[in-house]
Amino acid sequence: MPQKKATAAPRPPAAKRPARPSEVRIIGGQWKRTRLAVADKPGLRPTPDRVRETLFNWLASLAGAGGGELPGWHCLDAFAGTGALGLEAASRGAANVLLCEQDAALVAQLQATKTKLSAEAVRIERGNGVTALERTTAASLHAVFLDPPFESAALYEPALRAAARALRPGGVAYLEAPRQWNDEELAAFGLASFRYLKAGAVHAHLLRLASGGTA
Repeated sequence: MPQKKATAAPRPPAAKRPARPSEVRIIGGQWKRTRLAVADKPGLRPTPDRVRETLFNWLASLAGAGGGELPGWHCLDAFAGTGALGLEAASRGAANVLLCEQDAALVAQLQATKTKLSAEAVRIERGNGVTALERTTAASLHAVFLDPPFESAALYEPALRAAARALRPGGVAYLEAPRQWNDEELAAFGLASFRYLKAGAVHAHLLRLASGGTA
């Protein structure tokens, strides 16, 4: 009898790409509920809405202005990506926010968002966020946002060192990482943990200068 030809196993269906980019939203302030597109880029992992809401509640408590506002604050978002952290600060009344990003396409997206929102307090710079922090006048920033790609472990130490130098007395650094940083590690940079939460794979730290002080 003739042998039947072996038939190839059916291929699994190709994974469908989303019809549009995923989005995050600005939580509060003048641009509340504004949605920010999240580009399909390796390593791009915007801070989840729930974590950002908690973070900015912490910051607003330090600012003490009511209504979740950060009036007069000077901030730097060192690994801006979608700009969700820095734009949230600007939405809440920060006087000056620098967004640093290396990817040209993401920089273009940030520029488009700045124009759309008429965000005059926001500046955008294509380049290395650690270098931008190192160029910043010492003791001048109320808040530094550090959310590098999780796989870029080598960025954390220089970023923390540069952030500590740039913070004014009472200023804070937000650190998002794939693990918790302990007090002994942070002390090497002159920083101390002030608030902490874990949400899924995200370890969110709010850090102060070890010398303390008030915002």
